[in-house]
Amino acid sequence: MTRLTGSALRVTVFIGENDTWHHKPLYSEIVHRAHAAGLAGASVFRGIEGFGASSLIHTSRLLSLSEDLPVAIVVVDTEERVRAFLPQLDELVEEGLVILDDCEVIRYVGRERATGASGRKGKKSL
Repeated sequence: MTRLTGSALRVTVFIGENDTWHHKPLYSEIVHRAHAAGLAGASVFRGIEGFGASSLIHTSRLLSLSEDLPVAIVVVDTEERVRAFLPQLDELVEEGLVILDDCEVIRYVGRERATGASGRKGKKSL
């Protein structure tokens, strides 16, 4: 598990939800590769409306015929690890936008649960 606090680099990849890599969603391939590369975290966000290089507006409104909604994949880790991952994005993303942002990470960690008399972890009784 990667513990990350302090300066980091965020990469955001904007693609369409219908974009694929070997017959599976491209966003899923990016997330799985980020995980395999040991990056600190990745999330996929589905947009409700947007447009890109094609200038076509894609929307989730019922009367619209568009189904290829915008998707943003956000990955955060140290600058070194994110930059080492960029060649994989070059391979995967044929049409889309990749943005790099410096950011500061504050990682909140939940308290460990107290160990009860039986040795099992659980909530501590009052």
